[in-house]
Amino acid sequence: MIYLASKRERLLSELAGYGSCAVAFSGGVDSAVVAKAAHMALGDKAVAVTGVGEALAAGELDEAREIARLIGIRHLERATEELARPGYVENSPTRCYHCKTELYTHLEQVAGELGLAVIVNGANMDDLGDYRPGMQAAREHLVRSPLAECGFTKQDVRDLAAEWQLPVWDKPATPCLASRIAYGQQVTPERLRMIDAAEQHLRTLGLREVRVRYHEGDLARVEVPVSAISKIADDATREALVARLHQLGFKFVTLDLAGFRSGSLNTLVPLESLLNARA
Repeated sequence: MIYLASKRERLLSELAGYGSCAVAFSGGVDSAVVAKAAHMALGDKAVAVTGVGEALAAGELDEAREIARLIGIRHLERATEELARPGYVENSPTRCYHCKTELYTHLEQVAGELGLAVIVNGANMDDLGDYRPGMQAAREHLVRSPLAECGFTKQDVRDLAAEWQLPVWDKPATPCLASRIAYGQQVTPERLRMIDAAEQHLRTLGLREVRVRYHEGDLARVEVPVSAISKIADDATREALVARLHQLGFKFVTLDLAGFRSGSLNTLVPLESLLNARA
């Protein structure tokens, strides 16, 4: 595809122009494409760095390690301490700003230690139209977003990942576990573990796209694709799900009839916050 090839070459040229870089690497499709491109353009002058905190879902770190190995890029892990930041724990609509500030602070340290010129992330054009206070942290830490700068949409990223045979090309988005906690409800290790275990249970049912949202009063709001709602509502499946979530510490279990949608908690963000984030 000529259209994709043009963007690919522009991306490689952009990264080569940096001279060296540290890639904020989660192992998802966006950061995997950036890591692959950075390794192609810069070789051992590109390093992938994964932040390891309590909001990282089970299995994500192992997958990031495997993707980095397949790409061939040097991969470093840094323990992050988001829960030591009051602004993160209190969980206002700007929580992601505090999370990314913690991450990029660590990446700055790595870049300084290794003499890397630029920090890059996996933000693409579609991310720029969503409520993402983490992008403010990126600006403050002078983080570059080569996918967005080269005009990549989310579909472009997936198409390039498939072309490069990256196994995460069709992986569903997997934001941090804290993104499931309703704004205003504190982020705690216990709540993160409850959410992680609940989503793991849902995946044992063969579901790939799931969210268990935590709301006040230890209430779980379960989101699955609309096509899977009838399966979840089946008596035996529903009873087992409720029993498991009660065992994990949820007092109430609800099924969202609107189905799975990414970022559904953003509907609770005040309009003023949305406007400020896009200013």
